Amino acid sequence: MIVFFLGLVGVTYYAAVVAYYGPHLFRGGFDTLIAVAFLFLFHLLLVMVLWTYATVVLTDPGGVPLNWRPLREEEKGDADPLVGLGYGIAKIGTNQSAVPGDFKNLDIGFCLKCNRLKPPRAHHCSICNRCILKMDHHCGWVANCVGALNYKSFLLFLFYTSLAAILVCLALLRVFMEIFNDDEVDLTPGKLAATFIAFVLNLAFAVSVLGFLIMHITLVGANRTTIEFQAKDKKTGLTWRYDLGWKKNYEQRRSCG
Repeated sequence: MIVFFLGLVGVTYYAAVVAYYGPHLFRGGFDTLIAVAFLFLFHLLLVMVLWTYATVVLTDPGGVPLNWRPLREEEKGDADPLVGLGYGIAKIGTNQSAVPGDFKNLDIGFCLKCNRLKPPRAHHCSICNRCILKMDHHCGWVANCVGALNYKSFLLFLFYTSLAAILVCLALLRVFMEIFNDDEVDLTPGKLAATFIAFVLNLAFAVSVLGFLIMHITLVGANRTTIEFQAKDKKTGLTWRYDLGWKKNYEQRRSCG
């Protein structure tokens, strides 16, 4: 998926910059002004997309330390050093039958695959073959888990990618419409094909990534992960124990990862 994404970036760059708006720089007048504005915004967003993407791919999402055990302060539940990261007590995914007796009342999980304790809100990733702190999901597009330490970068990646895809679609819409209106297009067949492919793929990305971004903004506002959202029992009507209010929930995510 990483190769596909980088390939999409390459096709988009060729179609939007090399084939279309690059030559417009030398036409003069309003065309040059539009080209300068587009190229500035496009390259700015491109840098942010690639930077956040690389950060998500290369950053460790946060594995559970070897031989992790809760401290005395955590057992009391009053001064949990993990609360700031959202690792309080949760019952989702907890295997109580395998938890040592001293920790059963804490709802501490035990991973049968790793054969050790795991903090609340940590989950085992079968692809990475380890437990991830505050795991959201394993993302094939970044070939990495999205967890406590790279979720913020993941959210920023969705934001900048959606903006970039929308910008490209708006910029290439004129060419796309000219193709179907049988108007004369001042592009070679190769450049025309690249422009068509870039528009269609960016349109698909804009719709899907924007929807994904809205979903994750909603989850952050409720202080939930994707796993916790999918596992919640909607019939209970209970208030989510980690929900500190949307403002504090966003502040917590902003200060972590």
